[in-house]
Amino acid sequence: MALQDLTPQLRTRLSRMERAVGWFVFVATALLLFGFGYYLYHTADRKGWFKIKAPFFTYVQSSAGLNVGDSVYMMGFAVGQITGVEPQKPYEPHNVKISFEIVDPYFRYLWTGGSYLKVNAADFLGKRQLEVTRATNGYALVVTQPVSIHSLEEAKSLATAAPGNWQLAQEIFDTNSNLLFHAYAPLEQVFDATNAALLATANLASNSIYIYNNQINRDRIVASWDGRYNRYKIFRPGDDTAWVRAVEAPPVTDQLQAMITQVQQALPNVLALTNKLAAVLDNAANATANLNSTIVAAQPVITNLAVISSQLREPGSPMVWALGTNGNEQLQGALTNANALLADTDTNLTAILIQLADITSNLNAQVQANTNMLGTISKTVADADDFVQGLKHHWLLRSAFKQENKTNAPALKK
Repeated sequence: MALQDLTPQLRTRLSRMERAVGWFVFVATALLLFGFGYYLYHTADRKGWFKIKAPFFTYVQSSAGLNVGDSVYMMGFAVGQITGVEPQKPYEPHNVKISFEIVDPYFRYLWTGGSYLKVNAADFLGKRQLEVTRATNGYALVVTQPVSIHSLEEAKSLATAAPGNWQLAQEIFDTNSNLLFHAYAPLEQVFDATNAALLATANLASNSIYIYNNQINRDRIVASWDGRYNRYKIFRPGDDTAWVRAVEAPPVTDQLQAMITQVQQALPNVLALTNKLAAVLDNAANATANLNSTIVAAQPVITNLAVISSQLREPGSPMVWALGTNGNEQLQGALTNANALLADTDTNLTAILIQLADITSNLNAQVQANTNMLGTISKTVADADDFVQGLKHHWLLRSAFKQENKTNAPALKK
């Protein structure tokens, strides 16, 4: 049925429905576009599409476990990703070049005073990951302040026109390679009158220096530190990147292979050791069996020792062991006889002493009764001595009595 055949009321209702459907489609499309835009923005923000990216590169021995798109970590955070893994040419000294990017602000943690790249094992299946270490001293590996080259006169005029804004972007040495001025030193300090003598001895190529304005920041990396020349090198995207030293650990598969090789080499010694252990265990079993037999054989001895110890606990048992079973009776008889002998000896000694006392008392009585007895005895002793002296001078008995030879006494002077 044609639209003209409808009544005015139906045409009015149909027009209202068409407008409602149109608004619904418009709102739905707007919401869809908004959701898609939010998704794109969230994805871009999550992947760092709006952040400054600092390109770096390093060299490794092997690309095993490293793929383009893998994350780069710092302090446990994902701070970038690998952008390239490519082998080097045959005559190059390095094997594989790894290119990667680190987003802002994490590349600002990388300094010359300790930042390097670690290649760690991520799992036991050969997967590896890159991890950069932060540093707190030295010079920033990459910067967003534009670096420019100026002559000494131009640099001095810039420092005079804008004091505090310009700093060195290189290290300045003298002709003897002694460091005169560090990078980041203010130009006012370099061109100070007190340092004029030092600056006169500086070894500067073409009498120009590298400087940068600390008040200007770009939205990209503009320079990277070149340790070969001790200065910042002006960075051109697509031409070069900043180099980071890599410390590479062997892949887990290589470590496992080395471990398996060591195990294979040590396996014969382990088997020999097990054989020796088996022999030691056999000897220990034999020794245990012999010890068991010895213990069984020693049981009667232990029983006898127990009996002997029980007998020794009885009173007088040591004497019984020393003298026999009849020794105690014999000892008792001997002690009885000795006791009787001592008693008789005591009695006889008492009788003898009594008799001696009687004799001495009788002798004392005779001496008291006969007062001339001592004089007679003394005269008898004197006569006996004269008799002996007479015998000495007899010619027959003179030889029996030896006389000492005495020298003649000297004659007396008259």
